Amino acid sequence: MPDAEDVRRVALSLPDTSEKVAWNMPTFRVAGKMFATLPEDETSIAVRCPKEERDELVLAEPEKFWIADHEAQFAWVRTRLAALEDEDELHDILADSWRQAAPPGLLETYPRLGRPTADS
Repeated sequence: MPDAEDVRRVALSLPDTSEKVAWNMPTFRVAGKMFATLPEDETSIAVRCPKEERDELVLAEPEKFWIADHEAQFAWVRTRLAALEDEDELHDILADSWRQAAPPGLLETYPRLGRPTADS
């Protein structure tokens, strides 16, 4: 089960990512744009997720994903770290959120970041 230090290590391994404390919690940003937070007691993460996909995730895996009340109007979803299978799943979730926040130039430089390879 990934923990807060795994979140920090994986998030900071993504290109042009930095950590900044905001709202009294660690936030992770790509080129200055936030893509993940480590809220409350660091047992979950909040990540970018299109609302349509977010609602499907929450319905499909409510033990893993939920929408915080104050984030309901935004395209963010919460993920319980204890419910993640392994660090690969954590990486996939963070990389997907990173892609949503990354500027076009970075996306062109890293087009397959976090995407499964043909061999997977």
